[in-house]
Amino acid sequence: MIQKLYRFFAALLTVAVLGGCAGIEVEQYRTEKPQLDLRKFFSGTVEGWGMFQDRSGKVIKRFHVVIEARWEGDTGTLDERFTWSDGEGGGNPPRRVWTLHDTGNGRFTGTAGDVVGEALGETSGNALRWRYVLALNVDGKTINVDFDDWMFLVDDQVMLNRSLMSKYGFTLGEVTLSLKRRTP
Repeated sequence: MIQKLYRFFAALLTVAVLGGCAGIEVEQYRTEKPQLDLRKFFSGTVEGWGMFQDRSGKVIKRFHVVIEARWEGDTGTLDERFTWSDGEGGGNPPRRVWTLHDTGNGRFTGTAGDVVGEALGETSGNALRWRYVLALNVDGKTINVDFDDWMFLVDDQVMLNRSLMSKYGFTLGEVTLSLKRRTP
């Protein structure tokens, strides 16, 4: 009996480990339309509405963001200005300025003042996967949180964004954001 129980738990652990290694790759979206041109979408003014949910699903904070985006050659600047539902963002910045680099073949790198190291992004079809570590201010302490950002182009004006936040592989929460390009 103990041996059967041991085998059961060993099989369960193997499935859990292998399942954790399997993930969705951005390449799976290569045939999805419309085709995402990151440089085209993030050009001019983009406005967004979003929320942060904790790991239980409770909405903790809502926000509005206005992004002024421009490109010079292969370098883009996304100047994000946030307005938080609580008026302050829990100590998180009201502004983040990204510097993006188009490295070719649908790949991008990026930096920002509160990003630890370099963000890595890849586009395929209508999708962008953007991964980075963000230094967040939580209760007066700075913690580094892993972000796995997925953005999906709906049409030439609208993009949906879902970001999973984790630390040491444990989910902390999720950010959901709807982005809309302002038309001139």
